Amino acid sequence: MVRFQMSFQSKREWLAQVAPRYQAAGHAQKSVILNEFIAATGYARKYAIRLLTQPVSLPAPIQRERERHYGKAVQEALTIAWRAANFICAKRLVPFLPELVPALEQHGHLDISPEVRTQLLTLSPATADRILKPLRQANPLRGLSTTKAGTLLKHQVPIRTFNDWNETQPGFFEIDLVAHCGNTVEGTFLCTCVLTDVVTGWTECQALLYRSQDMVIQAIDRARQLVPFPILGLDSDNGGEFLNAKLIAYCEQAQLTFTRGRAYKKNDQCFVEQKNGVIVRQFVGYDRFEGERAYRQLTELYRALRLYVNFFQPSMKLLTKRREGSKVYRTYDDAQTPLQRLFSAQLLKADARAHLDTIAHSLDPVRLLQQITALQDALWPFAIFPTPAARPHVPAEHSKVVFDVKACGLVSNTEPPQDQTTADDEHPRSTEPSATGSGMVALEPNPRRRYHRTATPRGPRTWRTRPDPFAAVWEEIRQALSAHPERTAKEVLLNLQQRYPEQFSAGQLRTLQRRVQNWRAKTMLAFEEHWVHEDLLANQPLPLPLQAIEETEFPPEMMASERTPIEATVVEQAMQ
Repeated sequence: MVRFQMSFQSKREWLAQVAPRYQAAGHAQKSVILNEFIAATGYARKYAIRLLTQPVSLPAPIQRERERHYGKAVQEALTIAWRAANFICAKRLVPFLPELVPALEQHGHLDISPEVRTQLLTLSPATADRILKPLRQANPLRGLSTTKAGTLLKHQVPIRTFNDWNETQPGFFEIDLVAHCGNTVEGTFLCTCVLTDVVTGWTECQALLYRSQDMVIQAIDRARQLVPFPILGLDSDNGGEFLNAKLIAYCEQAQLTFTRGRAYKKNDQCFVEQKNGVIVRQFVGYDRFEGERAYRQLTELYRALRLYVNFFQPSMKLLTKRREGSKVYRTYDDAQTPLQRLFSAQLLKADARAHLDTIAHSLDPVRLLQQITALQDALWPFAIFPTPAARPHVPAEHSKVVFDVKACGLVSNTEPPQDQTTADDEHPRSTEPSATGSGMVALEPNPRRRYHRTATPRGPRTWRTRPDPFAAVWEEIRQALSAHPERTAKEVLLNLQQRYPEQFSAGQLRTLQRRVQNWRAKTMLAFEEHWVHEDLLANQPLPLPLQAIEETEFPPEMMASERTPIEATVVEQAMQ
């Protein structure tokens, strides 16, 4: 007897045909039908009886995979744009692609055909989410709250809830403090003062050496110099650093409207609370930071972040919200950057608008994000851990490097002094792009720059088992890294292979990565204290090009002349 092998789908189709006949037949006919069904399918007798006596559903149609409409080139281009926008959601990314894609093409990070460009700009947010879904990551970490009730009577400051924000003019800011205290709120630690404009979303972050009324007023005063439009009002929580007589007098003197939210109602400060998470916690993290060195480093990080967030981070604003039963329907506007919302408000004068527009079209978002990455790596070694054994070692020797806005594509009309030259003149950076199969410049597949937990050090290795292949060119490498601290070891090795053919192999990459890692452990990215008065958004000369200054120890007297007596005491305690 020859038995034909049936597929599962064929067996189910045969079952759908035989089962109604079997259930309506008599006892003798059921035996004949059952024998035929077993002979055709090969099922066991009891299993076949159970299938024939139960209700049978029609077999589902065969699902064939639909041909992909967006090819590999579109997916790679979307991934590059997503990474350049710091992994934002598709609903914020897709409306910003018409602005972001030309910037990436201008600076050589995208090289796509007109057909691919058309497909990329016509993507829907849902399709972009499906393409980017395998690349997404999550981080459920949370921080500690350090808000304490103010001593001032609350009735002296009017309350403004989240329903009361109906202004259409930019200038009304929500303000809040984020504590970098780690797992404990004891002692002195750094804080971040975050100011967010309700209408445009323009955000300024100011590092504080410690939490106090005076430091908050200084941060507000600096923010008023940096924001390209006048600040008209402030809205805070009920913390003692805000509800005090000094800040009330400052606001009255500066003619600023000062309001507060309700106690234990964070939604009253929803605009700034959102920025606390997506800016401060995402880029700085949850570790504890103390002392002036960490303070200076954090300030330098915020110098770069303010450009990236306000020029290249779109967000959506809630327009309407209605409830039908248990379901809430929300309507949002199209995602726009704070700069785009500021232009839409028609608040700036023609020359100020042209100045900001020139900066927006000159900045390179990818290079700017790389500098932010380098500044993050320089900040995290200063994290303080509960036990001395878990604290990372921060050496006394380091190189001072300032954030260079010129490396992000912006060219200043002001030339640097003749006696201050950079290492770029002697060691130009390689401009050879590494292209993908579609002709696009490949970005390093780094994970989301969210939070970094420094591992417990095991002690330095002080011995060598073979000669150092980079000993002869290390001074050249060090100068190149000092000029461009965001450069990776792979880029340095490619540059060396171009300069010295057949001397360095790809297998020496790991050795160079260790050398670069040790060099970065001995560097510090510092800043100039007068940068507020030289900021590019204030129509002042741009910072000088990146330059390294070797020092044997950190000079604690650099800011001594500008400290208040209270600040000097705290700095001396922090440096001990």
